Amino acid sequence: MIHSGTKAIKQTQSNFVLVRCLINVVRSQPYYTKPSHERSHKATTELRKPTPFVSNVKQAQDPEEALSLFQDYQQNIGFKHDYASYSALIYKLARFRDFEAVETILDHVQDRNIRCGEKVFIVLMQHYGKANLVDKAIELFRRIPSFNCVRTLQSLNALLNVLVDGGRFSEANDVFYRSYKMGFRPNSITFNIIIKGCLRKGDWEEASKVFDEMLERSVQPSVVTYNSLIGYLCKKGELDKAKGLLEDMIEKGKCPNAVTYALMMEGLCSVGKYKEAKKLMFDMEYRGCKPKLVNFGILMTDLGRRGNIEEAKLLLNEMKRRRFKPDVVIYNILINYLCREGKAVAAHKILTEMQIGGCEPNAATYRVMVDGFCQVGDFERGLKVLNAMLTSRHCPRLESFRCLIMGLVKCGNLEDACFVLEEMGKRKMQFDLEGWDALVVEACGRNSGADGLVTELITAF
Repeated sequence: MIHSGTKAIKQTQSNFVLVRCLINVVRSQPYYTKPSHERSHKATTELRKPTPFVSNVKQAQDPEEALSLFQDYQQNIGFKHDYASYSALIYKLARFRDFEAVETILDHVQDRNIRCGEKVFIVLMQHYGKANLVDKAIELFRRIPSFNCVRTLQSLNALLNVLVDGGRFSEANDVFYRSYKMGFRPNSITFNIIIKGCLRKGDWEEASKVFDEMLERSVQPSVVTYNSLIGYLCKKGELDKAKGLLEDMIEKGKCPNAVTYALMMEGLCSVGKYKEAKKLMFDMEYRGCKPKLVNFGILMTDLGRRGNIEEAKLLLNEMKRRRFKPDVVIYNILINYLCREGKAVAAHKILTEMQIGGCEPNAATYRVMVDGFCQVGDFERGLKVLNAMLTSRHCPRLESFRCLIMGLVKCGNLEDACFVLEEMGKRKMQFDLEGWDALVVEACGRNSGADGLVTELITAF
């Protein structure tokens, strides 16, 4: 009875620790608002030392800080902003995707008739494209002349690329065929973008027509042109056509690069011709193209996908014998497939080996390893990898955090579970209510006051 009573007390204490930890983490989340008496008013921002604005704005952590810097320099220091200042501010705001502020600054620039370089508009169109604001990119392209700036083929190519990447293929074609009337003379980059669009929508015939037009207009295809066409054919399994293009490329004096051969090798691997792919990698040297890590990566991926891990390890050793230094991508391929097969310990040995060899793991390496240890239920080692990951300033996925926390709780290691939970909170990552419920039930059991704990957590929102 005494023993069972002591056990119950310890369990209650552990649950209490977890309750406090969970509530503290919830209160640290973005959705938690402190009571008014807990809020502190920000002191008036002191002026930064009079260092160049462009250098300072690059260090800004949010749009508000960037705009505040701009105003401080102008109003309190008397700094006169020029094109370099405005472009630096626009770049920063665009990276933060504060496009409303960007457009306000653009109007400001236009009102003051500040002469602009084309680069700022090209970069801004690219940011609009990444944010899927294709219409904004089109509007900006039209406005470029109003900023006392001459549009060149570079901005046209930037717009075409945004249209193609945004899936607006017909509009890209319209702009392309109107480009001659606008005074532009398309180059190989222009044609490559249109060919890319044709291939993305699976229209090989149209891509071939654009390629023929390219030749008719005496625009020389580049290696990128051939790589796009060869890559498409290889993905479709039309290897004979791809080989024909490769030979045509060589006959026309264009030297295939490592990517060209990698595409061919990937096509061969996709139809089960690994040996031919490996032979091609050796043959490419005789054609004057030295293999690169991307070629080894194709072979490594195919071996891993087929579960031939031992041969993949031999390939790694072969690389070293041939004095190719494996990079983090090569190691990640091997580590990933080892973890998929439940061989997390073996994968961790590869991780150690790469570090000894001077190759630093990246975020993907750590994420795969944390997930790999969680998959086999080795949460203690998963925690060690997490610590190394956080020390290296990388961050796991939310699902990795959740899996590790649940596993540690299941093992009765509530202290470490709280530590991981707090680290998750510091990075402003949060569970949904279902996640909190699952965690509390795992920690306390449905019949041990879990419902009350969930209620307390919810009231802390």
